[in-house]
Amino acid sequence: MSDFTVVDPQGWEYDLHSVYSAYIGYFQLHNIAWYDRSWGHLFSSFEEFLSFSWPVITVTDAWTGKPHIVTRLTSIGAFLKMIKTRFGETLSQAPNILQVTPFETTTRHLRHISDHASYKRLHSTLPAAVLSALKTRVRAGEPKAVRSLWEGRDKTFLAIDFEWSERNEKSCLEWGYAAVRCGHLDALGHWPPNPDTNYRKGHYIIGEYVDKVVNKHCPTFPWHYAFGESQIAPKAKLPQIIQAVISSLASPDSETTPNTLVLVAHGIGGDLARLDEMKIKLPHNVLILDTAAYERMLHSTGHRGLMSDPKTGKPRVPGSTISLENMLRSFASSHVGTESPVPPHTPTTPLTGTPNTNLNTNTHAHMIHTHLLPNVRTHNAGNDAFLCLFALQMLLEPAGTKVPLPVPRKRVASMGLGMGGGMGGMVAGRPASMMMLDPGAGVGVGYGVMGMVPSPGMGMGMGMVPSASMGMIPSMSPSMNLGMTINIPTPPAAQSSYDLAGESAEMGVGRRSPGGVNGHANGNGSGVNGKAGEGKGDTNGDVNGNGNGRAKTLPGRRGWGR
Repeated sequence: MSDFTVVDPQGWEYDLHSVYSAYIGYFQLHNIAWYDRSWGHLFSSFEEFLSFSWPVITVTDAWTGKPHIVTRLTSIGAFLKMIKTRFGETLSQAPNILQVTPFETTTRHLRHISDHASYKRLHSTLPAAVLSALKTRVRAGEPKAVRSLWEGRDKTFLAIDFEWSERNEKSCLEWGYAAVRCGHLDALGHWPPNPDTNYRKGHYIIGEYVDKVVNKHCPTFPWHYAFGESQIAPKAKLPQIIQAVISSLASPDSETTPNTLVLVAHGIGGDLARLDEMKIKLPHNVLILDTAAYERMLHSTGHRGLMSDPKTGKPRVPGSTISLENMLRSFASSHVGTESPVPPHTPTTPLTGTPNTNLNTNTHAHMIHTHLLPNVRTHNAGNDAFLCLFALQMLLEPAGTKVPLPVPRKRVASMGLGMGGGMGGMVAGRPASMMMLDPGAGVGVGYGVMGMVPSPGMGMGMGMVPSASMGMIPSMSPSMNLGMTINIPTPPAAQSSYDLAGESAEMGVGRRSPGGVNGHANGNGSGVNGKAGEGKGDTNGDVNGNGNGRAKTLPGRRGWGR
């Protein structure tokens, strides 16, 4: 076994041990007293049979996935010729020799086995060959190999997704994941997994890039995570977070047995590149599954039936790859998980899912509007990872799989500072520009003043909901966003109005403050930090009231606190 020669595995298809076993059966069937023949010692044991010095390679069967030490038909012919030449007897070829179809297509290491010790050493390498072949088969999306992983109910499937900058692929904008521990769920009797309750999921937004780096050709939607709460993480900490998630789900590394962790993604090449750039350590025995390749193999082999191209409406070409969004739409159009399917090429309106041909495709290109998953945006790393795992489960076990429901967004109040016309605060870490997309979020309008006790009639103070009267007050200066947020429940709108005049008796006379942007904050009857002040009004002139709480909007007037 010291020589090193590589050969093409084509033609190497006869299991060596089955050759010996077939001849023993052949002798029994035809009542041949092999033990009395001159060549009988060659069949007295498998070790004696190996003394011929058989050329062999190791392969795995393309259908069963099992490993084999195989030889060629010409080598069997050479063995029979040796018996005829040396012992003068003709021995026919035995039937029922196990014949395999090698899965491997690349060259294999040729070895010559002449004793049982050499055979035993080579046999010990078969588990590694099985693992190598299994990784290749799963990565290629072979349906039988992928289905065996799911039906075993002992794997952990971890779906991941990155969103990165179009200008610099190494600038990661988001990362999301979703995982299901099949072994744990099966032990508890929960099968099939319920995506809403049995998926572990997370979504991380990189703080250094949020709302600063925007993709133009393929926009991302970091603030639209539909299955939980997004977390903002520093760029330097993201590799540590990812490594911890993977380590918490993976089993120990091994050269012979596959890991319990199966890494899943839709178009996984880019995600693996990001992991490599971050120096994320994956166990070598981790299986990698690309849902795009798996779905493509299912369609090519006829397991997905007739499908139409979502863009052209024409029949789908075998071997073509579809996006994650179109894959989800195909479930709806094939009556999987919905009673009223929507054609995959027909856009639908939000919430209702009814067809609408007047939608702006640029605005709604990444919104899934079907009965299957309404109002869930793709190109959000958390959503894509969750939907990828859900899509895999739908492909493997559609019966009994429940459609996940998006988590309702919490209504939170923002702490905004009214400065020259009011300030729109942030809700749940989202900028003011996102407020129009969430009707449940409070919008900072009116003239809230730092240091004052808020009231419904005063605009957004700290955690208060603006009253209807706020909409009547015009904004006289640009809004400013200081990014101060608090996540507290929204208080009821019906509250007694606060009497500013009652507070004036406790205020002293402060120093004069010049006009300008801060003139209304330092020079009005309330003042900052509870001090009365005197300020010169400017063109904004938003608050020039006196100490008794009256407010005027006359520009250029001088207000004196009492």
